[in-house]
Amino acid sequence: MENLSDGGHDSAAGNAQRFRPFETNLDREAATRVLRDASIGSDDCELFLERQRSEHLLYDDNRVKSASYSAHEGFGLRVVRQATAGYAHASEISEKALKKAAATARLAARDGGGTLDVPPRSADRRLYAARDPVAEAAFSERVELLEEINSFVRQLDNRVVQVTANIATSFQEIEILRPDGHQVGDVRPMARCSISVILLENGRRESGYSGHGGRVSASSIMQRDSWQELAREAVRIAGVNLRSEAAPAGVYDVALGPGWPGILLHEAIGHGLEGDFNRKGVSAFSNLMGRRVAAKGVTVLDDGSIKDRRGSITIDDEGTPGQRNTLIEDGILVKFMQDRQNARLTGNRPTGNGRRQSYAHAPMPRMTNTFMLPGDADPEDIIKEVRDGVYAVGFGGGQVDITNGKFVFSCTEAYRVRNGKVGAPIRNATLIGDGPSALTRIRAVGNDLGLDPGIGNCGKNGQWVPVGVGLPTTLIGGLTVGGSSE
Repeated sequence: MENLSDGGHDSAAGNAQRFRPFETNLDREAATRVLRDASIGSDDCELFLERQRSEHLLYDDNRVKSASYSAHEGFGLRVVRQATAGYAHASEISEKALKKAAATARLAARDGGGTLDVPPRSADRRLYAARDPVAEAAFSERVELLEEINSFVRQLDNRVVQVTANIATSFQEIEILRPDGHQVGDVRPMARCSISVILLENGRRESGYSGHGGRVSASSIMQRDSWQELAREAVRIAGVNLRSEAAPAGVYDVALGPGWPGILLHEAIGHGLEGDFNRKGVSAFSNLMGRRVAAKGVTVLDDGSIKDRRGSITIDDEGTPGQRNTLIEDGILVKFMQDRQNARLTGNRPTGNGRRQSYAHAPMPRMTNTFMLPGDADPEDIIKEVRDGVYAVGFGGGQVDITNGKFVFSCTEAYRVRNGKVGAPIRNATLIGDGPSALTRIRAVGNDLGLDPGIGNCGKNGQWVPVGVGLPTTLIGGLTVGGSSE
């Protein structure tokens, strides 16, 4: 038995009472027997136990506008037979609740006939410290910090009329038990700080936003140098938008900046490379394995094994270690992201992408940190290639249709480019296209890969999980830009 939640805890950070459900709530051997009975004739079965605490403070209009703390624990029990999964969950961790859940989930096995799959291999390392960021700093300290941030931002620029600052922390502890007695666990810290501002000049208001975070300690995001950099960046972006002109409308070459613009990659093709969509044949990439789906030189990875990153996972929510998976290699589609069920049904191996929002949700294939590897082009030379186009360095929300990859994204910071020179900032620009076509029109990939600052969440089928994205400077030919005609 391996238990990755053993060791690495800092009792000074408030971790004296650790999550030990098989010592405080359940007899491990009795729970194993329940799972063994429930899994007869099935292909897979696991008991997922979780405790999570989170705290969120929002400062707005010169005061703490909201403060929330939540804590929950419970279990989810899943029995899988072919494409059918029975799932039951409860907020009460007890043998009585477990037996009742097992009777419900067991219905998925029906007449049986399955052979229980082997458990995941053990993880060989932890990707983040087990320090609890929720307990790390007192509530009063966080309030004082938000007040300091508010004062600092307002002193940066006399045009500031509104400051909104957030500090959010969470600490998730999980244990996974299988019918054969295989047990594995993880402890997952998360911390995030973000700042948004509104500037007012000559009756015009524009906003700017900046944030960062990851599977890190609260102290790392609360350091003065760290949050002051965020504040300056938020003010800078708002100032840029105050100078912005109306965005053009039409088909243009678009250069994407490094880092956060990788959200376009995540949405436009990432979801389409998840195993469940492809097994069901509803993805735009369903029948393209082994074929060219992107320009030469384009290599896309999903990597859940990067230390301290927001989307990283020592193990996924089925117990499979987080992995570095190449999805597209030099333009050729080579792999889909898989959880255990979809991998088994398609004759593939799990890739460490089985994720769930909480114990109340069944796992499914989800991204972790999805990004494009750098090329060899100088970013300045890429911009010089653009005769008439747009340089987009910041993105807001977007919408994507998984079945055809069509996307619409709004830019939060973008510039007009003419004759290879970055010109005036533009506002209300949207990028419109479809992922499969956009990938084939990539003309240059920069040598400056950047990862996002650690603030992303991804939604799918009503579940939200933390993710990361990344991109080097990338030139795409012929994207539709929505805006105001010049």
